[in-house]
Amino acid sequence: MPGDKSLSHRAAMMAALAKGASRIKSFSSSADCAATLACLARLGSSIKRSGSELLVHGVGPDGLRADGEPLDCANSGTTMRLLAGILAGQNFTSILTGDGSLRSRPMARIIEPLEMMGARISSDGGRAPLVIEGHRPLKAIKYGLRVASAQVKSCILFAGLSAKGRTEVVESQATRDHTERMLRWFAVPLEQGSLSVAVDGPMTLEARDVSIPGDISSAAYFIAAAALLPGSSLEIMNVGVNATRVTFIDRLRSFGFDVAVSDVHDECNEPVGTIQVNGSNSSSESAALLQGALIPQLIDELPLLAVVGSQIEGGIEIRDAAELRAKESDRIAATVQNLRAMGAEVEEFTDGLCVTGQTQLRGAEIDPRGDHRIAMAFAVAGLIAKGETEIKDAECVAVSFPEFFELLEAVVER
Repeated sequence: MPGDKSLSHRAAMMAALAKGASRIKSFSSSADCAATLACLARLGSSIKRSGSELLVHGVGPDGLRADGEPLDCANSGTTMRLLAGILAGQNFTSILTGDGSLRSRPMARIIEPLEMMGARISSDGGRAPLVIEGHRPLKAIKYGLRVASAQVKSCILFAGLSAKGRTEVVESQATRDHTERMLRWFAVPLEQGSLSVAVDGPMTLEARDVSIPGDISSAAYFIAAAALLPGSSLEIMNVGVNATRVTFIDRLRSFGFDVAVSDVHDECNEPVGTIQVNGSNSSSESAALLQGALIPQLIDELPLLAVVGSQIEGGIEIRDAAELRAKESDRIAATVQNLRAMGAEVEEFTDGLCVTGQTQLRGAEIDPRGDHRIAMAFAVAGLIAKGETEIKDAECVAVSFPEFFELLEAVVER
């Protein structure tokens, strides 16, 4: 698998803020992470890239600079939200913008805490472009997240690096902890509870080399395809198996599919392992219900799980997932539309959907609405469908996984 996208964003940003040179191996090939690198270079960090390896010369906490032009985050919400936390603690004004999809996504969730910390942010009704008038030092705060979001949590923690005193984030539901793990790797001490994390600022990061594991969210499509095709056998090595990211595998097991994780060990504070999949039919006869605390752990894989649910006798119901409507597309509507086009019976809710039972999918024309995760989920659906499936705008997978179709063709026997 290509390097983990979430980890690649964070590693590049922390390396740019650190004092000294950091080497990052297996950096993500995604367009999203390329946007992060472009923004960091514009802010004064020296980045040399050779294939999937980066050499980043950090500028330290006071070394970033503005060049007066807007920073283009392209389609990457992670780039915009995390960089906003960094830029809030700088003594200059910066502008963050992106493509049409990114400019439609909600940013009020980061504007509120950053303004509480002392930054001044102008926006288009809570959406990008964001004009950030930074302030140093920021004011430390204790903030309860309004929405379960690792991006918002990370934004506040990055801002906390430039704040005077203790900045604490409190969650109602656990989200991905990649930022916390990587901050420790870059020598930043944190205090963590079961649903809270605090950092004392101002804090300077130390340059470190980082090895990025394979992306479990990218691997998910191959895992699902192998699980759904009887007779398949697939092994994926050196993939991240962080506990906040493997709930997808746990769900597949609960549906009766044969998926195992082995050889788990830590690399750069992140658990890494090997995933083995053997294809079989689902042994689950009851409907699968995904809701509540499961949703933040599955947010990227929910459209794919809806496809998997069409092959479970009892079907699948997804609730408490209204956040899917604010992604690169309205992922609830896109998933429902395309599953119906393939012959599945699907009910749509404001906060989710219900696939009513096991269905022999039929080939269809798929409209991913420019969303990489919808395109990849329905490529898996196309493998198990009867007849030909055509995916429009298939190049949108480059946002996270440019090699997707090439790699899929390499592992699927004709």
